Amino acid sequence: MPDSLLDLERRRSQVLAEISELGDFRPGSISATSGRCGTPSCHCHQPDDPGHGPNSRLTYKVDGKTVTESFPSAAAQRKAEREVAGFRKYQDLSRTLIETNEKICRARPVEDTLTPQEKKRRKRSVRKSNGK
Repeated sequence: MPDSLLDLERRRSQVLAEISELGDFRPGSISATSGRCGTPSCHCHQPDDPGHGPNSRLTYKVDGKTVTESFPSAAAQRKAEREVAGFRKYQDLSRTLIETNEKICRARPVEDTLTPQEKKRRKRSVRKSNGK
């Protein structure tokens, strides 16, 4: 059975309330990288050395360009992980809000939106032309 209009409006209000309760959030992803540095005498250039890392980094887009940030501490990484998780929650809630609003739009009855002047306006009459 489809949801009633009232149920859908309640759901929309609930989703908006959840969005308003979100803390700090930002887009991006956190990934681990490892590799060799640019110093030829470093241990990472020795045979069978695994190299530096893994080092976690936050990657995101700004004006179409990829930006990568390294974390200065484990606490900074945990903070970024919470913010990225908050953004994922925001995305889920946003999708739910859009889907719920679409259902509301389909469920809401069409209202007579004509003004009193428009209602009084006479319809054009079809005049017969004099045939020649």
